[in-house]
Order: sequence, then C-alpha cells, then structure tokens
Amino acid sequence: MKKLITVAVVAMMMLGTNVFANEWNKIRIGVEGAYPPFSSVEKDGTLKGFDIDIAMALCEEIGAECVLIPQDWDGIIPALMARKYDAIIASMSITEERKKKVAFSDKYYNTPAKFARKKGSGIAISKAGLKGKTVGVQRATIHDNFITGEFGDSVEIKRYGTQDEAYLDAISGRVDLLLADSIAMEAGFLKTDQGKGWEFVGPGYSDPKYFGVGAGIAVRKSDGELAKLFSLAIKVIRSNGVYHMINGKYFAFDVY
Repeated sequence: MKKLITVAVVAMMMLGTNVFANEWNKIRIGVEGAYPPFSSVEKDGTLKGFDIDIAMALCEEIGAECVLIPQDWDGIIPALMARKYDAIIASMSITEERKKKVAFSDKYYNTPAKFARKKGSGIAISKAGLKGKTVGVQRATIHDNFITGEFGDSVEIKRYGTQDEAYLDAISGRVDLLLADSIAMEAGFLKTDQGKGWEFVGPGYSDPKYFGVGAGIAVRKSDGELAKLFSLAIKVIRSNGVYHMINGKYFAFDVY
C-alpha cells in the first residue's frame, strides 16, 4: 500500500481527480551529480548529496520506486522534455523563464547567491569595482543570468559546464571572482583545501527577478499532477522530521 494514502486523499480533494491516475509506481529523476553538497558522484559511482536524499525521501512518501539518472546541466531540461526521465531534482530554481517550459512543485529549499574572491585581492562588488575583472559562473544558471543582467557591461564572464570546472579555473588564476549559490560554494570550494585561499565578498543575492523563489522539482507541463504530488510530499517530510534529518546531514541551519 502506498505510504502517501492520506496525502492522496487530500490531493484528490484538492485536485478533484485521482492523482494516481498515471500510476506513479516508478519515478525517474534527473540529477546533476556535479554540485556538492547537493549532488555529487562517489568513486564507486554512487550518487550522494542533499538533492539525492530529498529525491529518495519524496519518492518513498509517494510510494514510488526512485530511479536516479545523471544528466549534464546544459541538457537537463531538454532531456526531461525528451522523456529521458519524469522529474528534475537538481537544485533548479523556480523562475518565470523556466515556468514557460516546465511545471514546478513548491520549493524544497532557498539559499542566496554570493561572490567569492581570492583573499588579499581587495576586489569590491560594484560596477566600478568589477570593471575589467573576470567572473566564473556555471553556464545557463540563475547566476549566469544575474551576472549578465547586472554586471555584463563591466566584467568578462567565463561560463563553465559544471561548477567544479569554475573552481579549477579559480585555483589556476584564470578568473578573478566566482559567483554561485553560497551554500554550494562554501561546502564545495571555500571549506576545501583547494579553496582555502578564497573568501566570500559582498552581500547575498536573492532577487526573484533572477533567482526565483527557491529550488523546486521540475516536471513536464503535461505531468502537472506529479508536481502537485511532490508538493504534498514536501509538506509531509517537512512535518514528520525527515526533512530536518536530511538537512542536518549537510547544513548547520535550515536551508528551507
């Protein structure tokens, strides 16, 4: 019997239909696997991270088998549309631009973006301070959109397929600054031996115009009922302690 039987009843009342009409016994989840601590790949090929644990917990609440399918970020929405998988759980921010292509669940976390600079560089975050500087960002992300929209006439932007590639160029001295999710950059770079010579600079950024309203689960618009199931499951794990347990494995505060 599905674990979410009571949630299903609530969902049917909300939707006026049978939310299990598509028989979601198995849900294929597209994940990035290159965005620690949200998702990464172990040496043995095992996927781990906050996104991965959240995906497994939500599938369990829905009562579905969870099949994780790694996908490079650049093609993550096209692969969803091509039916390579049924949903994306990959720290994808809910933005108006993306909502034109896909349907989203409610958010499952929301953290600000920040710049990082090499210690001792003295770089200040302003159009004048960034004039002529090179900023590394992951391609086709909210951070790419923000730096292009707000500082594109002041900086040189270097775009990368993965966040790890941006970190490598920072270490090699090929960029002056990085812009990324503050939590991902702190855990995946600043707190590592390779990133110890770098530091955050400037404020956190969360303008909904660029950053949306948090990270959600993306599905095809034709599968809107699946997005609603995920939203209900998020509410369940937020209330029964499962979310808190997963959060505590990776962060010292509530990223919700």
